[in-house]
Amino acid sequence: MSVYEVPVLLGVIVILMGLGLLWDSWGPQTIGPMRDRRRRARATIDLKGEFVAGVGIVLLGAALIGSDWRFETVTILAGALCILLGALRNRKYFREVFTFRGAARRNDDTIQPKSGKLRIR
Repeated sequence: MSVYEVPVLLGVIVILMGLGLLWDSWGPQTIGPMRDRRRRARATIDLKGEFVAGVGIVLLGAALIGSDWRFETVTILAGALCILLGALRNRKYFREVFTFRGAARRNDDTIQPKSGKLRIR
């Protein structure tokens, strides 16, 4: 394998990841549990934002493959802008994923801890 083939291989891998995001935004949205057991509703993924981020990833993969072509800078800027816009459209989902760390309880402040030895069920 030549050194010149490494960016092409990485570009193909990045394009496949972007196509996976595009397929996920277009595909059926009914996959998953029938009934959510959480008390608090989960944030949903914005499908348009996921689609825009997928297009941005495909553009960055195309820029990796065509490293010596005329519109490489424009492709990288457009891809980065698309990923940024997709992330902004999904900011509620990302905020929940990265910041919500506790149990999904309605009234955590009113629950008093039990005294004595804790028991595992």
